[in-house]
Amino acid sequence: MERYSGLTKKEAADKLKKEGFNELPEQKKQSVWTILWEVITEPMLLLIIGSGIIYMFLGEPRDALMLLSFVIVVVGITFYQERKTERALEALKDLSSPRALVIRDGEQLRIAGRDVVRNDILVLREGDRVPADAVVLYASNLMIDESLLTGESLPVVKNENESSVFSGTMITQGHGIAKVFATGIHTEMGKIGRSLESITEEDTLLQKETGQIVKKFATVGIFISALVVIVYGLTRGNWLQGFLAGLSLSMAVLPEEFGVILVVFLALGAWRMSKSKVLTRQTAAIETLGAATALCVDKTGTLTLNKMNLAVVATDGLIHTIKENDKNLPEAYHPLLEYAVLASQKDPYDPLEKEIRRVTEQFLTGTGHLHHSWKLIHEYVLSKKLLALSHVWESPDKKDYIVAAKGAPEAIVDLCHFGNKETKLITEKISMMADRGLRVIAVAKASFRKQSLPEKQHDFNFEFVGLLGFSDPIRSTVPEAVAEAHRAGVRVIMITGDYPGTAQFIAREIGIKMPENFITGPELVKLDHLQLREKIKNTNIFARVVPEQKLAIVNALKANGEIVAMTGDGVNDAPALKAAHIGIAMGERGTDVAREAADLVLLNDDFSSIVKAVRLGRRIFDNLKKAMAYTLAVHVPIAGMALLPIMLQMPIVLMPAHIAFLELIIDPACSVVFESEKEEGNVMERPPRNLKEPLFGRVSLIRSSLQGLGVLGIVFLVYVLTKDRTPAFLTLVLANLMLIITNLSWSKNFIKIILEKNKALYLVLSLTVIFLLIIISVPFLRELFYFSTLHNNDYLLVAAAGLVSIIWFEALKNLL
Repeated sequence: MERYSGLTKKEAADKLKKEGFNELPEQKKQSVWTILWEVITEPMLLLIIGSGIIYMFLGEPRDALMLLSFVIVVVGITFYQERKTERALEALKDLSSPRALVIRDGEQLRIAGRDVVRNDILVLREGDRVPADAVVLYASNLMIDESLLTGESLPVVKNENESSVFSGTMITQGHGIAKVFATGIHTEMGKIGRSLESITEEDTLLQKETGQIVKKFATVGIFISALVVIVYGLTRGNWLQGFLAGLSLSMAVLPEEFGVILVVFLALGAWRMSKSKVLTRQTAAIETLGAATALCVDKTGTLTLNKMNLAVVATDGLIHTIKENDKNLPEAYHPLLEYAVLASQKDPYDPLEKEIRRVTEQFLTGTGHLHHSWKLIHEYVLSKKLLALSHVWESPDKKDYIVAAKGAPEAIVDLCHFGNKETKLITEKISMMADRGLRVIAVAKASFRKQSLPEKQHDFNFEFVGLLGFSDPIRSTVPEAVAEAHRAGVRVIMITGDYPGTAQFIAREIGIKMPENFITGPELVKLDHLQLREKIKNTNIFARVVPEQKLAIVNALKANGEIVAMTGDGVNDAPALKAAHIGIAMGERGTDVAREAADLVLLNDDFSSIVKAVRLGRRIFDNLKKAMAYTLAVHVPIAGMALLPIMLQMPIVLMPAHIAFLELIIDPACSVVFESEKEEGNVMERPPRNLKEPLFGRVSLIRSSLQGLGVLGIVFLVYVLTKDRTPAFLTLVLANLMLIITNLSWSKNFIKIILEKNKALYLVLSLTVIFLLIIISVPFLRELFYFSTLHNNDYLLVAAAGLVSIIWFEALKNLL
């Protein structure tokens, strides 16, 4: 395969500017009028508008105009929240767009698919989607699923210089190089106007539970509101005022904030995770993260840096450790590197092959052991049954073939047809290297008379050349992340294709529990489901495992009641990623197949990011529960103060304008304030939550109800003592603010919460107090709200009521 230099970065940038992004036209965004219509047709605003119409009939245009102004403010807040959510989703969309591996300035570069331009050189790898229409320049066993375009289910074989590959199709086997000739709307996909995918997401468990709660509230609210209209009309003889009272009660009872809370929390939660290098593809994963009990992770690249350093070479009973400042390598090891590089790609992408080429060129340049002019005739690819690959080269005299093979030591031993004695000697050497934490591969060579090549690698007479031991440093962040996961009650399970000794060495380095226990791939095959379920309870290391065996591991853990997160990057990892409760694909080295099967994508492939995601998932769910609890609590006194005066034949306290004002506090409080609150100090010191735990458990319901009833009692007492709406309403607003503060944390007192520097909280508190003071101070506004002038005694009473409220809330916090 010849070396390609591709476009320069400047040429690519110029083409991108001139020809545009490699993407299909997006669906039209909603117009301002469409959004406005959707906002106005929400139940709460319909109730406010309905109240305004009744005020017009009652000859109260000022009240009607005031309610209309509330509509404008609510619409403004909704626009702001929607825009914030939209920006978060747009950022996530950019992250989740298909990626492409291109060659620019002679270097392989991973870019967003939309940045591919005409004449770009693409590197095609198994499991990736083709980002643009291109002609194949080089192919090795390249097969592509084109069913998206043709409907044909069987993959199509692609050959050099006579085949094209098309945007959106999937590479199912092999690899290759291709040159782009069409992008965006000029591709076959663009011409026929089909989108790459249409995703319809089901409601999550939270959305379903919330929907049921809202329906129950709405049903009860409609019934009580209708009852209020009838009672008011019959007892007071004013049916229009009765309708107004009924609408006020409907506004007080309807917890429409639940929908807002879910949308804001899930969208902004996904955005927060992306800032921690974790892309959320399925919002249900946010709910599940806090319940994860087992993290199954690949060793290479996730726990380690995936920076292979050739540390040890072994051949013919000799062993040599390569040091960083070595300038020469003993002649005895030259053939080992010679055949290792012949069994690798000429322009490698794999880190291990890159290191083989680097070391070989460092030590063998000028020795006659490098063969840049040799012609590659055939490749025998790695298979599930034989973890080795072979390259067939034409000899310099063009009479014979020279074959180089490399792969898992046991596979190379198998190719060399060794007996028990030879196998034992090599196994001892492998174990010694693996116990040092080295990843070991073996190299073999063969020659073959020029004739038709055999179908299988086994048909060559291979001769064992030697062993290569690679060190892969662990990521510096991993030991602390593993310790944090353990403190949070989450098992860390390592899965690797390496030898048990290598896996155990790494496990001890990073602090995985019970490193003495392990299960190998061959042992896994022999275990039935029940045996695996039993053994996996005390096993956190799986070595010599192939991707297909991950599914058995996931299923065994799930059968034991574990909530499983599983990482993966290859095509064969997709079933395990789908089966896991939380599938996590690798963003840097993962295939598009793995990314599409996963719930989360790890953008930096670092294990510590998974633990950060678990922490964030717990924080999001905690804050979501707090917001829901606050919303439930605050509706109790509002509904009570709308209902009690009517039932007790007293003057009405809360009119639609008052409830609309309260909603202006509740909406941003329950969404933005609670969403931005920091996590509890013990968020990673407690066991994972039970997935069956409802959003409103018994304790939450009792706490919210008692909080709400406490506020109702205090506000109603103030109303009875003063016989005045104004101090009662001020007490309700003040108690509402106290409710927000106290519910922001279950473990801190209200003073610590205020000092936490939650900017959204400060904004809501300050704006509420400012607007309230303006309303009370300005005569025109005071009349609009039907408020009276307050005296010093009234302010003292309101302050005392607020103090009683917070003391009551804090006492409840300590009791429940």
